[in-house]
Amino acid sequence: VQLQAFGGGSAQAGDSLRLSCAASGRSFSGGSMAWFRQAPGKEREFVAAVWRSAGRTYYADSVRGRFTISRDNAKNTVYLQMTSLKPEDAAVYYCAAGAGIILSSIRIPQAYDYWGQGTLVTVSS
Repeated sequence: VQLQAFGGGSAQAGDSLRLSCAASGRSFSGGSMAWFRQAPGKEREFVAAVWRSAGRTYYADSVRGRFTISRDNAKNTVYLQMTSLKPEDAAVYYCAAGAGIILSSIRIPQAYDYWGQGTLVTVSS
């Protein structure tokens, strides 16, 4: 199983970026897919997730209303549309996937079985 993330880059505050993460090797249409991020010197933190086949979405408070996670099951791909970017959004963004994740664990990195390689997002003020 591989997850490959795309779409990172440099942005200015207020700009938008769209991240994509394509999974190969198995389908995650019934599983959960998520985005986490890690800034230098900080722990990896939850950003957003889409939970199992129900497709319910969850967000960190810091990005709710600005970021949107979506999933295309036919393409086995999860997206993160980021708008109104702030300098504090700068980080390496990782996609993650897993099957059978219970809802209470959806924000916990250790709950996910598969991880992408990360894509860097920089935001200048």
